Formats: sequence, C-alpha cells, structure tokens
Amino acid sequence: MFADQSIIAMLVLPAFGAALCLALSQSRHVLTTIVGVSAVEMVLAVNVWTAVLGGKGFVTAAGRWFYIDAFSAFHIIVLVLVFVLSSAFAGVYFTNASSDQAFTLTIARRFGALWLGSLTAMTLVLVSNNLGIMWVGMEATTLLTAFLISLYPNRLSLEAMWKYLIICSIGIAFAFMGTLLAAASIQAGSSGDAALFWTNLASAGTHVDPTLMKFAFIFVLVGYGTKAGLAPIHSWLPDAHSQAPTPVSAMFSGFLLNTALYCIMRFVPPARHALGEHFASGLLIFFGTLSILVAAGFIVFQRDAKRLLAYHSVEHLGIIALGFGLGPLGAFAALFHTFNHSVCKSLAFFAVGRLGQDYGSHEMHAISGALRADRLWGTALLGSFLALIGVAPFSIFMSEYQLLRAAVSAGAWLPMALFLAAGGVVFVAALRHLIGMAFGAPATSVRIAGDGRVAFLIVWLAMGLLLLLGLWMPLFFSRAIESAAAIVAGQP
Repeated sequence: MFADQSIIAMLVLPAFGAALCLALSQSRHVLTTIVGVSAVEMVLAVNVWTAVLGGKGFVTAAGRWFYIDAFSAFHIIVLVLVFVLSSAFAGVYFTNASSDQAFTLTIARRFGALWLGSLTAMTLVLVSNNLGIMWVGMEATTLLTAFLISLYPNRLSLEAMWKYLIICSIGIAFAFMGTLLAAASIQAGSSGDAALFWTNLASAGTHVDPTLMKFAFIFVLVGYGTKAGLAPIHSWLPDAHSQAPTPVSAMFSGFLLNTALYCIMRFVPPARHALGEHFASGLLIFFGTLSILVAAGFIVFQRDAKRLLAYHSVEHLGIIALGFGLGPLGAFAALFHTFNHSVCKSLAFFAVGRLGQDYGSHEMHAISGALRADRLWGTALLGSFLALIGVAPFSIFMSEYQLLRAAVSAGAWLPMALFLAAGGVVFVAALRHLIGMAFGAPATSVRIAGDGRVAFLIVWLAMGLLLLLGLWMPLFFSRAIESAAAIVAGQP
C-alpha cells in the first residue's frame, strides 16, 4: 500500500533526521533519533518489498526515475536491517566510550548527521533507475562516510580517512568513465532522459555497441570494485575498518561494500546482452577468486581483530562476486550469502568493538578469555566467528554449500578448487585466532560493565537469524531471492 510514496519517504526521512541531529541539545537524543529513523525505514522497506513481490514485480516513483525491483528491494531490506542493528548498538557502544573518546554533544551531532546522511545516500543508490544518479549516490557515500572514519581525529584515523577518500574517489572516477561509455554505447532503442535508465539499457530492444560496452563494464568493475574492496584494489579497507568507531565499521562491512557491488551488478545484464555470457561472468569469477585467495593469505598473519574482520570482508565479497559469475544458481547463493554476511559481520564487529572497550585494545593477544570475562559479548564473538568461517548449522555454511553446487553445475572446477583451498586456510587460521580470544585466560585488570536488554536483544536477534536460516529457509524468503537472482541473470 502506497509503495510509491514509501520510496520518496525513504529518501526524505533520513535526510530530515540528519538535519534534525544537528539541532538536538543532548547526545542521547541523537542516539534515539537514529534508532527511530532506522526503525521507520525498516517499516517502509518492508512495505515496498511486499509490494514488489506481491504485485507486478516492481514499484516506481517520480516518472520512473526511482525504480525498485526484486533485486533492489532485497538490498534495501539488508541495508535497513544493518542500520537498525548498528544504530541500536551505537547506543551501547558510545555509552561505554572511554574518556578520550567521550560522546560529547559536538561529536554526537556530527555522528548523527553523517550517519543518517550516509543512509540517505545508500538508499538513493538502491532506488535510482538512472545510472548517473546512482553514481552520484555512490560519490555521496564516499564523502559522508569518510568523516565517520575520523569521528575521533588522531594520526591513524586521519591517515585512514584520507587513504579511503583518495583511493575510493579515484575508483569512483573510473566508474564515472564507465557510466559515460555505457551511455555512448547506446545505438538505438532509448533516447533523451531515459537513455541512462538501467531498465532501458538492459532491455532487449536497446542496441548497444559491443566494444564500448566492453570498456564500460571494465571501467565500472574496476571503479566500483575499488569501493567494494575487491582485491587487488582493496588497500584502503583494512585501515578504514580498524580506525573507524565500531558502529561505523559494522555499517561499512555490513552494507556499504555491498552497495558498490550492487552498482556493478546493474551493469551485468546489459553486458551479457551485448557481449554474451562469458565476458562479464569471467571477470567476476576472476576478481572473486583473487579476492578470496588474497584475503586468505592476510587472515593468517593478522594481530588486530578489526583488521582480521576487514580481510574477512574481502573474502566474503569475493565469494559474492564469484557467485554472481556462476549463473542463476550462483546468483541465488551470492544473494543468500549477502544477507548472512551482513548480519554475521555486523555482529562480529559489535562483539570485537565492545570487548575492545572492556580490554582496552583490539589486539587479539590482549582479548583473551572473552567467554569468561563477558558472557554476552564473548558468546557473540564465538558465535559470529564460527558462523563467519562456515561452521554448520549457521547459515553461511548453507550459502557456501550452494555456491559449491553452482560451481559444479557451471563446470568451474578451478575456481571451486581454489575456493576450497582458501576456505580451508581461512577456517584453520580464524579458528586459531578465535580459540585464544574466547577460551584463554582473561586479564585480571579487565573491567566489565553490564549492557542491559538492548545489547541482549541485538546479540540474540542476529544469532537467531544466522541459526534459523541455517536450519530452515522460509518459502517467501527463498522466492524473494530467486526473483532477485533472475534479474541479475537477465530474466526479469
């Protein structure tokens, strides 16, 4: 009901909330505002998702400039889920901040405005039908989230912010060139303002120049791939994740990277239409496999828990890209993995960040005996890491199993073998790190403060989702993923 109005409301509400945060007089009011806005966004997103799945398969607004199909609706649901969890955790995290990182009113106003501004920009990316406006949304996410990294300015956070800003801006410039080349490739079928609508670009009635489309896809893959953190163009990612406040790290890993990958996927149907199945799929398989291998090597030697999780993000984004390159079955596995990874990685960052406050460090040798020192966040650490490395019955195990089925079906034997080898390395290395953090002897100087019901709900909601989807997938959820996967495969 009123799905088209919901699209507009999803853009206006967080923008208004960002402005409101600048005017609030107390820090706790800022935290309440971001939770309230995120919760209302969830209601609006569910309304749109229901309309898409129960209606004609899409919802439009503003003369088709805003267009939501099953693929974008799925990503919007993941986006708002991550923001609801991360916004709620922000209240827990900043309440327990140390004196040198006090959540003052100035910091709170800046955080709230940038946080909800980032939500607005990412929503714009997902609802936009125009590839140019989609690019504008991605550039806005770069500018807004950069200052969240250095919310508490120091030498390392400022260095990470500038590294992120410079590298991702170069990547976004490449994506801009790819967008221009895609527009130039159109020969017949679209004209005027609608020429850059991805619905028209992917249409069978639109004829595109194959050579220009080939270069367009390469520029887009490199450009948005830089923002997504695909190897070997991922060098900004570990620094940004390790230096940002934990709610920001969770948002980065839980959805910001997926937003950039979403932009790449919007170019896949027209690339397959113009160049055949193998060109786009081959590049996705190559970069996906490379990302998995690079991440596996770095995971072995990490000492900082947040940097460890950052390299897990590189690995899992590689898994998603690999899945999208393996046809409809692989796209299903990739989308299921996207949901699982977003929930799991958010929980893992919550646990590491909160335990880091208890222990005074994110170094893994310092975080020892977490299960005995802090039962709630120690359990969250154990559960999220086990889910992250694919232990059954958590849902990531099922998505990786489905990915292997897709690889067998597609005859992609070499990528499958490399994925299994890298997965084995990651499993052993991450488990070795986890055993010390969860089961070691806690330091006697650790100071534990109870976090109350909100923290309890965050942990067990996330853990419950990861366990439920590993044991049973509701039919409506399966059909929603199938519909989204069919769109990437060029079968809307």
